[in-house]
Parts: sequence; C-alpha cells; structure tokens
Amino acid sequence: MIEVYVDGASAGNPGPSGAGVFINFKDGRVERHAIPLGEMSNHEAEYEALIRGLDLCLQQGVTKASFRTDSQLIDDAIERRYVKNKRYQEYLEQALVLIDQFELFFIKWIPSKQNKNADELARQAIKDSKK
Repeated sequence: MIEVYVDGASAGNPGPSGAGVFINFKDGRVERHAIPLGEMSNHEAEYEALIRGLDLCLQQGVTKASFRTDSQLIDDAIERRYVKNKRYQEYLEQALVLIDQFELFFIKWIPSKQNKNADELARQAIKDSKK
C-alpha cells in the first residue's frame, strides 16, 4: 500500500498558501508535488493538500492508500467525518467524496518532524507562487 504525506502551509493567516504532496509508492518510486493555492488560511491549505493528494491518487488508479498528516484538525475531521467549524464543511465533504472512492483508505496523524518532505513541498509552492 502506498503512503501519501500531505501538508498545507500559509505565509500569513490568511496569506499566500501552498500544498505539498509526497507519494511513496513503496517500490522505489516517489512523486513530489508542490501546488500553489493562492490566498487562504493555514487550515484551508491543509484541507486542500489532502484533497489534492486524494485526487492525484485517483487519477493514477490508486485506490489503496495510507495518508499521513501533521494536522490534528484534518485527522480528527476525517476520522469522525465531522467538523465543528462549519467554515470547513465544504472541504470535508469534498474530501469524503474522494475518500469513498478508495477501496482501502487510512489516515494517520504524525509529528511534523516526520512530515518534512510534504512540508518542504508546501513551502516551495508558496515561493513558486510569489515569482
């Protein structure tokens, strides 16, 4: 099963934002995606990173994946399929529609230090958007 590391970052809150998606196919192949997102909050960027990662997997026919995030907010929302702050309801609904297309889907919270690849990609996306 592949591992997908996702992270969102914002330079300001809200501010220029980026998503990082690092896919480890476990066969020696990896993919790195630095995706500029425009102006949004850090939490919105975290949701966007998850959604972009889910999309990238489905586009490649991947339906078994284990996702990793350093955002407790994202992990809790996906596990419970619920958000307290209705501001994020649309993001959650988008993510769940994609998740429900997976044969096997897991999400796990990890400490930031274990999510360095996705974090660097998210920060690179912010730099790229400023050029």
